[in-house]
Amino acid sequence: MRMRRILGLALAAATLAGMSAVGAVSAEAASSPNITRDECTAAGGQITSRPYASETCALPDGTTQPIT
Repeated sequence: MRMRRILGLALAAATLAGMSAVGAVSAEAASSPNITRDECTAAGGQITSRPYASETCALPDGTTQPIT
């Protein structure tokens, strides 16, 4: 009985560690990809420029991304 509990806890910990690693990788991939001016306007975004800063694309879903 005790061995099953230890194995169950180890399996649960491994599963959670695997899920958090997958979540971190997918979050990194989706965090902030750079897009071009053409891609921004094609996606319905608006190009905004700030003094002494790079241009950004404000997309309709409320996110902003740097323009390359």
